[in-house]
Amino acid sequence: MRTVSMLLLVFVGCMSESHNGNRSARAKRELLLRSKRRWVLSTIELKEETPGPYPKIISHMFNDKKDRNSERQRFKLSGTGVTEKPLGVFSVNEETGEVYVHKPVDREENALFHLKFEILDKDTGLQIDRELSIDIDIMDINDNAPTFDKSRYTADIKENSEEGYLPVQLHATDRDQSGTPNSNITISVISQKPQQPVIALKQIDDRMAWLTLAGCFNYDKTRNYEVIVQAKDQGTPPSSSTAVISLNIVDTNTHPPVFKETKYKGEVLESTKGDVLRVAVEDKDTPNTPGWRAKYFFINGNEDGAFQIETDPETNEGILSVLKEMDFERTSLLELQIGVKNEETLFVCKDKSTGTNKLPPPDSVTVKIEVIDINDPPQFKKEISHVYQREEESPGKLLFTPEVHDDDSDVNNIRYVLLHDPAKWMGIDAKTGQIKTIEIMDRESPFVEDSIYNITIGAIDDGKPQATGTCIVLVHLKDINDNTPRLVNNHVIMCGNKVNKVMIAAGDTDDHPYSGPFMFSLRDDDGTLKRLWKLDPSIGEEGGLVSLKTLPYGNYTVPLVIQDQQSMRENSTLGVTVCDCGEASVCRRKEPLSTSGGASCIAVIFAGLLLFLLLLLIFMCECGKKTFHHGPIAQDEGNQTLIKYNQEGGGAESMTKPVLPSIPTNGVPVTEGLKKATRQVSEKDTGMITKKDAYNTQNMNLNNSKMGAYQMDSDFRGLGRQNRYSSWSTNRSNSFHQGRGKRYQRSLSLQSQQYIIDHIDKKLPMLDGGHVEYPQYQPYKYAYEGEGSTSQSLDKLSIGNLGDDLQFLNDLEPKFKALGNICHRAIQEKEHAALKNTAGK
Repeated sequence: MRTVSMLLLVFVGCMSESHNGNRSARAKRELLLRSKRRWVLSTIELKEETPGPYPKIISHMFNDKKDRNSERQRFKLSGTGVTEKPLGVFSVNEETGEVYVHKPVDREENALFHLKFEILDKDTGLQIDRELSIDIDIMDINDNAPTFDKSRYTADIKENSEEGYLPVQLHATDRDQSGTPNSNITISVISQKPQQPVIALKQIDDRMAWLTLAGCFNYDKTRNYEVIVQAKDQGTPPSSSTAVISLNIVDTNTHPPVFKETKYKGEVLESTKGDVLRVAVEDKDTPNTPGWRAKYFFINGNEDGAFQIETDPETNEGILSVLKEMDFERTSLLELQIGVKNEETLFVCKDKSTGTNKLPPPDSVTVKIEVIDINDPPQFKKEISHVYQREEESPGKLLFTPEVHDDDSDVNNIRYVLLHDPAKWMGIDAKTGQIKTIEIMDRESPFVEDSIYNITIGAIDDGKPQATGTCIVLVHLKDINDNTPRLVNNHVIMCGNKVNKVMIAAGDTDDHPYSGPFMFSLRDDDGTLKRLWKLDPSIGEEGGLVSLKTLPYGNYTVPLVIQDQQSMRENSTLGVTVCDCGEASVCRRKEPLSTSGGASCIAVIFAGLLLFLLLLLIFMCECGKKTFHHGPIAQDEGNQTLIKYNQEGGGAESMTKPVLPSIPTNGVPVTEGLKKATRQVSEKDTGMITKKDAYNTQNMNLNNSKMGAYQMDSDFRGLGRQNRYSSWSTNRSNSFHQGRGKRYQRSLSLQSQQYIIDHIDKKLPMLDGGHVEYPQYQPYKYAYEGEGSTSQSLDKLSIGNLGDDLQFLNDLEPKFKALGNICHRAIQEKEHAALKNTAGK
């Protein structure tokens, strides 16, 4: 039984293994199944700039599905050069699959073309097979020459440039395919003018090179170099290009400065400073450059620093000057050695034999300085002396006695003076130089600084010329308690809405211990202040004023007593303003009384204006209804034209004076020149007329001016009727101007018919007589004017009853007395003058 079971298991295993082996073999066969290639494309090789003719076949396409259904399929080509820029380069024959190129290709413009091949159904346009993509690399030819980034280079090269690299870098490029002989560049120098020194190239890589120098430049010989360089590739055939390099040589210090003289001499006055002499050098380098500008220095003889030498920037000369005063008694002759060099370091080209460039020593010169003796001023034993004195001392106290010596003059002949005494507190003895006070000295004076009063005295000898020595005397003033403490500010502000306390500061011009801290107290006789104020703190540099109750806003006066440490007291009055403050401790301003209105106020204003205009219109309408009665308008009213008065030509003027009475008017004012009056006249009265006519026939100028004067007052008694009066005007004027140089002016009064008849009747008798040559000189008969004046005649007045008594003249009115005094004074002056004239004769 056990054996049968074992056989069954072996059998089942064999069957399972057999089944698995068959499946694995089938899978291997499917994996190794060979697939036939569907696309066949010949090799595409295209060289740039290929010559024509075009189009030219470059390849042929084939697909195995095309062979079975050749009538229903077509080829399609797309990609760069077909459907993408550059367009029109490639195309394909849809039937045969031949690929064409239509124009030359520049590899530097398009080095790669990406094409896509497709086979489509002609009817549906669908792809029959998958598309095929291919990249076409353009084969390079040597059609581009290497070029420099510039065709011409310009550089400034210093004359003192060392051998080796020059600061000129060259760059060259080639557009041909990199990594090929067509783009490998060699840079070299092909010419140089002038030939020396030698300028070469050091190529760093196939794109960059540096200029190099072998030798030294000489600015004096050549100032410009021209170098031609070439960039050449290794293509077949090779291509090349050139560039020009212009080198401008900049002058540097290649010539040392040399003194023009070998020795110099100078003189300097004793005890003086300033310039002594100038030294000059010669330099062949370019002027006003660092290699030309000289720098002078002392080699020896100026160890104590008494001299200084500077360079004049214009002339390049050295200016020797004295910084410290010379003393003839110590030395009368000095010898200096001065050297010179340039601001820029001297450059020397290397010696070809030794290969070194050793610099020559700088040029030098000897300068001899002679010291000239002069009169030395007197010398004080101490240039600054200190004296101590208490302030407010009585004048006349001796403060200082100087000690002076003079090597050139007699000390007894020295004269002393005060050179500086701003407060005029001192007096000095001209012989001894003793200083005494002549005024009381005050430590708090503005002339005293830090308790020290500064005095300067001078000692003048009798030499030629005179010399003056000076000494400063510092008087230290000791303080006394001679000043009372005072308030720093006499008025303070207390913000009543914030605090009830303000700080008050005091000060004292005296020094410690005669100043603060101070003691503050209220000067209160009746105790009123202590109910309103208190002081807290009351001792210190500042005191605190505290209000004990809420005070109304306003101004208050607080009497204070301030004492210093020595109980020196001062009565002061402090003004305090209690007010409402804003953010800062500043009283707010009172807001002005104002009223703000809106549209209603504007409406009220406009309504008022309209009402005013309405009332004005009503008033004008009412006034327009009234009838105004004007006086009679004369027919000869003036034309209101300007009158020309400068017509001086003339004929004889008629002097005839006809009498024409004026016409009375009703209630019209009379105007005579500048006088105005209203005259009344009876209708039955006659008048007196004055008339003047002038006529110029040459200028056609007629002037007629008339003045009428008529006044009479008559009483018609017993006629039983009321007199009738009228007022009339006596002046009327008309002016008329016509043409050039013609003027007519007249003054007439309108006449009534009655007056005209009277005028004619008066003129008729004149016609009865014979011809009179000058009628204006004949007797003239005036009209009867009635009774004489009813007033008493002056002839009837008499003062005979007064006799010879003239005492009334002594008591005249004040006005007459003033007149009499004036006349009397004039009479006295005339009599006095007459007496003087008589005495003189």
